[in-house]
Amino acid sequence: MDIDDLAKGIIAGERRALARAITLVESGRADHRAAAAELLTKLPTDRQALRIGLSGTPGVGKSTFIESFGMMLTGQGKRVAVLAVDPSSTRSGGSILGDKTRMDRLSREPKAFIRPSPSQTHLGGVARRSREAVRLCEAAGFDVVLIETVGVGQSETVVAEMSDAFVLLLAPAGGDELQGVKRGIMEIADLIVINKADGDLKSTAARTRADYAGALRLLRKRPQDPEGYPRATAVSALEEHGLDETWTALQELIGWRRENGFWDRTRAAQARYWFEQDVKQRLLAQMETPQARDDLHRLSDAVADGARDPAEAAAEFVRRLRSDQD
Repeated sequence: MDIDDLAKGIIAGERRALARAITLVESGRADHRAAAAELLTKLPTDRQALRIGLSGTPGVGKSTFIESFGMMLTGQGKRVAVLAVDPSSTRSGGSILGDKTRMDRLSREPKAFIRPSPSQTHLGGVARRSREAVRLCEAAGFDVVLIETVGVGQSETVVAEMSDAFVLLLAPAGGDELQGVKRGIMEIADLIVINKADGDLKSTAARTRADYAGALRLLRKRPQDPEGYPRATAVSALEEHGLDETWTALQELIGWRRENGFWDRTRAAQARYWFEQDVKQRLLAQMETPQARDDLHRLSDAVADGARDPAEAAAEFVRRLRSDQD
């Protein structure tokens, strides 16, 4: 694979080059990781897309919302990339990766790009290399990048570390969701969208939106929010109602953050966060050498037999790991 040619293809907006590059950055092979690092250094850093993280409870209609929302944006002339993360099986390690099938219209749209990825063992609702995939989409000239997480829960808060705005999608009359959603994800949401506001559920969705609007007012005000944010809206992705209001709300929020310096500060803090995460991953990778695995198994067996103290055995393992690196 010629890295220079791949970089030129991405900068030119070639979809095939972008797909190959995402496959490269998602690979765990050492030579692919080195090639991916080289590729990222050859891409421009002045192209910035609006990164929107999106999560929601199972069955809330995330795929339908993303498709309708994406079609609305492409209708306005914008290029939209969708990075959808599917949960991986803890037994087989496989994923269904069916998002392109569920977004049939958007997958055929020339201005859109959909990339499903497996979560593998990475927690946080996103794939391990999702942030690098976002960088690639920006370099390819996309205006909006939608990052769909695997589900909703407190671990899904990691997506906030790679997005400019975080949208939480909920269904009307979904039970005691104010308890079920958990405070952690409520506190990072910039916009709560009540989907399926159509048919018999229209009035219920309006009440649910009002309930969440009241709940948001009880949260401590964040410095990165203008007056009236975070806010709750109601949409029908099926009938495509309320999508304009959601997009307008996001534009107002991002515009205010740009004008008041929060955009640049947040992006700088996110870069620092992912640098520290990458350092931790590289340190953990040192435990995967044959010698380190042998030491780990030997010491863990000794601890299980009661022959070694866990803390003392852990200290010895770290000492041996350091000596192997010297």
